[in-house]
Amino acid sequence: MSDFVIPAWFEIGSLVVLSLILIADLLLVVRRPHVPSPRESALWVGFYVALALVFAGLMFAFVGPQAGGEFVAGWLTEYSLSIDNLFVFVIIMAQFAVPKKMQQEVLMIGIILALLFRGVFILLGAALIENFSWIFYIFGLFLLITAGQQAFSGREDDEERENALIRFLRRRIAITDEYHGMKMRTVVDGKKVFTPLLIVLIAIGTTDLIFALDSIPAIFGITQSPFIVFTANVFALMGLRQLYFLLGHLVDKLEYLKYGIAFILAFIGVKLIFHAMHENELPFINGGEHIEWVPEIDTVTSLLVIVATMAVAVIASLIKLRLEHRYLPTALTKPGDDDDDDEATDAAPAPAAVPTSTTSGPAGDDRS
Repeated sequence: MSDFVIPAWFEIGSLVVLSLILIADLLLVVRRPHVPSPRESALWVGFYVALALVFAGLMFAFVGPQAGGEFVAGWLTEYSLSIDNLFVFVIIMAQFAVPKKMQQEVLMIGIILALLFRGVFILLGAALIENFSWIFYIFGLFLLITAGQQAFSGREDDEERENALIRFLRRRIAITDEYHGMKMRTVVDGKKVFTPLLIVLIAIGTTDLIFALDSIPAIFGITQSPFIVFTANVFALMGLRQLYFLLGHLVDKLEYLKYGIAFILAFIGVKLIFHAMHENELPFINGGEHIEWVPEIDTVTSLLVIVATMAVAVIASLIKLRLEHRYLPTALTKPGDDDDDDEATDAAPAPAAVPTSTTSGPAGDDRS
């Protein structure tokens, strides 16, 4: 367990401030739906990263270096998993040709769903850890399996899962081929039908649920503080919408990113199993006694491994892109796009058949 106590005033104050920031972000999207320029997206991403680092500094100052280190390691882990989540968002937006001006609102809904799902799993995870120390064995094995799937399954598997969902829904409910703003239901020829937005939100919600199942055991391998787990997830998801518009065209080209994430998951899985062995109470393992010879992996080591792994994965991917002359240095969405498409995006057709390959940019690049 953690060797620090977080003051109640710090927890309450942090949650209030984070809630206000998220509400302000939501209101901004609702009041001014648009396609952010690369500069605007970069500024927002930088703001949220700076905010996370300021919060880490406050954790160091008011709670202690262990708490601060656990937050930074947890935030970086969740941020790397969120970037992988971002790739699936790119696939979903491209498959359904979501109009560019709707993408901000759709992404915001996806982020809210992700926070809700992760909040539920954090409460469940904390309760399990409190009552059953052996749950770390299960969490560790789960992460090792997830790491293997991440490393050895192609990203086309994500597309295949989405295709199966589309076929299932289209067979059972009436869905129009056109978007009608953010409406999920509309009337066509006097008959009420669903719009493609319903499938988009179901696909994003399903993705959020799957990634919550992966991410929560991963961060509990770094810290057992529910407050740190939750705030690390919030900071990892804040700015994800802007990161989509900034790097969406590049995420699928970072070829070694998935191997870096897989290594991090495997590393944390091993750390969890080592921790479970130290706390062992299962009678059929070492006679129910603690296994003292197994090394404990501390927070500093975890942080260094996570940072080094992501740095190597990203740098190696960019080097390969440069060698193959495949790097696209400019974002595919222009600052003026939101002015040009004011009316055109109100009713954009969705594709009748889902493509089997992804585009090279955010779904806003699909011409409908």
